[in-house]
Amino acid sequence: MLMRRLGLFALTLLLGLGLTACSDRAVNSPHPTGAEAGNTLFTAFSQRSPKNLDPAKSYSSDETPFTYSIYEPLYRYEYLVRPYQLAPRLAQEVVKPVFYDAQGRQLAEDVSGDKVAISVYDIPLRKGVLFEPHPAFALDTNGHPVYWPITPEQLAGKYSIADFPEVGSRELTAHDVVFAFRRLASPKVVSPVFSVMAEHLEGMREYSEQLKQVLESDASQPHWAVLQELGFPGVQALDDHTVRFRVLGKYPQFKYWLAMTFAAPVPWEAERFYDQPGMLRHGLSLNTWPVGTGPYRLIESIPNRRHVLERNPNFRGEPYPCHGEFEDASAGLLNDCGKPTPFIDRIVFTLEKESVPLLGKFLQGYYDVPAAQDADYGIALTVAAGDSPEKAQLYEDRGLQLLTSTEASIYYLGFNWLDPVVGRGDTPEQQERNRKLRQALSIAFDWEQYISIFLNGQGDVAHGPVPPGILGHHPLPEGRNRLVYELLDNVASRRPIEQARQLLAEAGYPDGRDARTGQPLLLYFDSAGGMGASASLDWMRRQLKQLNIELEIRATDYNRFQDKMRTGSAQMFMWGWMADYPDAENFLFLLYGPNAKAVNGGENASNYQNAEFDRLFEQMRFLDDGPKKEELVRRMVAIVQNDMPWMFGFLPRSGGAYQSWVRNARATQMVRDNLPYLRLEPKVRTEKIQQWNQPLWWPLWGVAGICLLVAGLAWWAARRREKATGLSAQANHNAGESP
Repeated sequence: MLMRRLGLFALTLLLGLGLTACSDRAVNSPHPTGAEAGNTLFTAFSQRSPKNLDPAKSYSSDETPFTYSIYEPLYRYEYLVRPYQLAPRLAQEVVKPVFYDAQGRQLAEDVSGDKVAISVYDIPLRKGVLFEPHPAFALDTNGHPVYWPITPEQLAGKYSIADFPEVGSRELTAHDVVFAFRRLASPKVVSPVFSVMAEHLEGMREYSEQLKQVLESDASQPHWAVLQELGFPGVQALDDHTVRFRVLGKYPQFKYWLAMTFAAPVPWEAERFYDQPGMLRHGLSLNTWPVGTGPYRLIESIPNRRHVLERNPNFRGEPYPCHGEFEDASAGLLNDCGKPTPFIDRIVFTLEKESVPLLGKFLQGYYDVPAAQDADYGIALTVAAGDSPEKAQLYEDRGLQLLTSTEASIYYLGFNWLDPVVGRGDTPEQQERNRKLRQALSIAFDWEQYISIFLNGQGDVAHGPVPPGILGHHPLPEGRNRLVYELLDNVASRRPIEQARQLLAEAGYPDGRDARTGQPLLLYFDSAGGMGASASLDWMRRQLKQLNIELEIRATDYNRFQDKMRTGSAQMFMWGWMADYPDAENFLFLLYGPNAKAVNGGENASNYQNAEFDRLFEQMRFLDDGPKKEELVRRMVAIVQNDMPWMFGFLPRSGGAYQSWVRNARATQMVRDNLPYLRLEPKVRTEKIQQWNQPLWWPLWGVAGICLLVAGLAWWAARRREKATGLSAQANHNAGESP
């Protein structure tokens, strides 16, 4: 019996090793065996499933890989062109507005903005654009909706759009765009951009109040029906393929809002379909199952686990761009010029809660992109390569594409213009002394060192409020902040600390002491989040120690910090801004006097006031892109470089990490519809995964050898015992037969 058990053990061991040899080599792959051979892009998400896929509500970066792949706004950004340039998407062209005065008379294109009462945009839409196949459009043989009104039997057991067998489609019309903008005003939808849109679209605010009254007076009225019946003059359908926007005054930046998914059309049938009893209980809504005209559609959605986009069979196929920057051609980014997109059939998003396992699987080749629209992983790998020669060599051997770019965002250290020490000052003499103090502080703050220490080198020093990629940004060395940087060998170099000390003395604080009182100069920095002991704040103290100035940190929670900013009681503070759209106006308005936070509750947190700056801003904000606008932006930048209401701080970089078999990758945060441009080489991916994940058999065979040796020894011992037992029994038997 023992021998049979040992033999069975050995056979089981060998069989297990054989099955292991035949099994999937990728035991930790998050995808089925053989999936790497298909035209599917694998990526991950790490926090939660997208919360809002309704285009009227979505305003979070982790949702954009879905919304910009499913929906289509009227405009988009050119994928490769910099500075960023608008191009038509659902619209046939990017139109210029027609201006009218208060009496309804048409004005010239170059009219002064203060004379414009209404700007009219008549936007022609593409014809033949179809919505994705969806049960909201399903009709029976009599032309009646299959799923409206839906019966409990029809809804039973359905928790996914894929559970509805009948689907349909129809052509996009201008009425779908109008319906989408009416939804933005609805109190039932609560869109985060309503306040901005209502400020500029004629009658939108009044329309929202009307909707509120109608919906409250008769709750039985379907929301979609009310939106179809009531409208406002700011958005109208002139015909089935022309939509008109009436914008109050002159607002050239309005066109950029039309490149966001808030401007994506929504079919009223989708609202009607989801607005039925039981739908929300089954997880069926525009937030979870969107309906668009874009290159992809959502076909699988398991919350906090897995989401799958699949090529929209009704998508017309947009050509890959043929124009970009000078280096794009040599980088191969123009090789697919004119070919129809999207290139990829499916995109699979899998939850990976921890970054370490995610990056490990990325290095094994199981993910093509660690996380779509998340710049942190690209930056993390870039930093790791800089810190470790071994990792740098590994990434190079794997052919990883680690792409970085400086994005349209800025972090600045602000001076409160209302403060008597670092602010504007009451008299011309005090104004000049305070300006020299701000200049001395700006020289002392070594932002290059800050970027090296706290950003691992992944950032650039800001020399003004307008970042790269925006019209009006002036590159180095000509665009340098001349009061802080000098030109040495044609390189912008921070002025020596001795010049800062001289400026400090001229400001009335020789060696960091008030010349009138002899008291040490003490400055205050307000920090949010209770971070008074953080390494970055210690670094700030050391910068001012060079000038013998003490820095006191006033750390509070964010709510208290916000209160200080609203009342103008902070002296110095750190803040940042990321562009909503690529226009200098979206940064320069942060310094526009009427936007002062402590006065009017605006975004001018420094409460900066300069009459010449404000005059130029009011001219610039009404101008379309061109040489005149660019010149005004440069003049405004020169004014704030001289006044120094900010230390301009730094421009953070964004980055992307891509496998070598992913083509057409470009690091960008402004262009959010990038997934259709990516192309895969599945054959290369399959070969690399096999190469990188060869199993190590010798430990298993070693264990097997030891097990067999132990089994052999046990068998030998058992045989000896059996033999000894047999001899003993024979001896006893023989003894029993003796006379």
